[in-house]
Amino acid sequence: MALTIMRCGEDSNLLTETKKFTSIFDSNQFSEGFSPIDIQQTADGGYVVLGESRLIGTQLTGVYLLKADKYGNFVKFVDADTLNNPVARLSKVADKYYFFCVKNKGTDVHLASFDENLDNFTTTPLGFVNPAASLAIDQGLLLYSVDINGKQSIISLIGLDGSTIKQKGYTIGDGDDSEKPLSEHFLKTGKQFPFDVGMVSPGVYYFNGFYDYTFSLIFTDINGDEPIGIISGQQDDGGFSALTPLSSSKYAAARYNFGDNYFLPNTQIVATENRPGIDLGGLSLPELISETKVKILRSVVKEKNVLIYAADTQTRQIGLYFYDEATGAFIGSKYLGFSNPFTIGNLINTEDGGIAVCGTTYLAGRFPRISIFKLSKEEVASNVK
Repeated sequence: MALTIMRCGEDSNLLTETKKFTSIFDSNQFSEGFSPIDIQQTADGGYVVLGESRLIGTQLTGVYLLKADKYGNFVKFVDADTLNNPVARLSKVADKYYFFCVKNKGTDVHLASFDENLDNFTTTPLGFVNPAASLAIDQGLLLYSVDINGKQSIISLIGLDGSTIKQKGYTIGDGDDSEKPLSEHFLKTGKQFPFDVGMVSPGVYYFNGFYDYTFSLIFTDINGDEPIGIISGQQDDGGFSALTPLSSSKYAAARYNFGDNYFLPNTQIVATENRPGIDLGGLSLPELISETKVKILRSVVKEKNVLIYAADTQTRQIGLYFYDEATGAFIGSKYLGFSNPFTIGNLINTEDGGIAVCGTTYLAGRFPRISIFKLSKEEVASNVK
């Protein structure tokens, strides 16, 4: 496979090109497809993308890693097709990068790690199945996984060496009502759920996943046999599509309900309460595609704490929506994408005060390729009131 790159920039000034560029990473094999899951900036100012590659003869995906330099130029890739179904997030701890996946088209969870040059690649089996979402915290790596046969949603705290520090499982319920959509998610033959996991405060964690037949937000201390709080969804037709804790009871969130999308940039949730998520309401965005993927980034723009929501629009662009973190007020928007369709992967703050957005674009409307939009600090600020 040969990779080529298509870049867009405003001028040839090297300093400017590190602040602002658009790169699309193409392949000469049209049958191949690549989509990003997460992105991190490296110590040399470049970027590492965790992606997935399309495999022939199966709906499962292979692990695909891409390194770009600070100008958005292609440096290196690793196509690890013996590893499958990588999940967000790509976590950076010290000088190494970590993510979870399965191996050899199976279901067993493996912890993978590598350095910023995509070298020193290692995998460690963990002894349980179906990784769904992860997050690095001070104590290690949080992991949400699903044991469909055992009928449990499982939240684990994993050491960087692959050891299980603590773990707790909660029932997903018996029968096809929960098993069928979960099987289709992991086999990639049906709806892809916005699974997530995180920490609210020391000792209080959450996962966005299945509990008692319903896609719900579950709070836990990873000790008790029952959740400490439940924000229930609408079986598999409604729930949270993104969640970012801002304090112990204040969140930036997004949810979906029977195809509609709602943003909640300033909502109160108590970790010990039980309530239906539909009661939280939210700001309706008809311009987004049905049940869009949503990513939320906390950033600082014009010396103001800002929330940046990223989602897929019906015009096949990536929409960026800016909200004042203190008040939840809408303060601006920007749309990324041009002649080809684009969809969101994730977005990050960059060391120069800008942001980087990774996404999927579709060449000729149907060949998925990885793209990176680098927005300068000034460009981001120009979109905020």
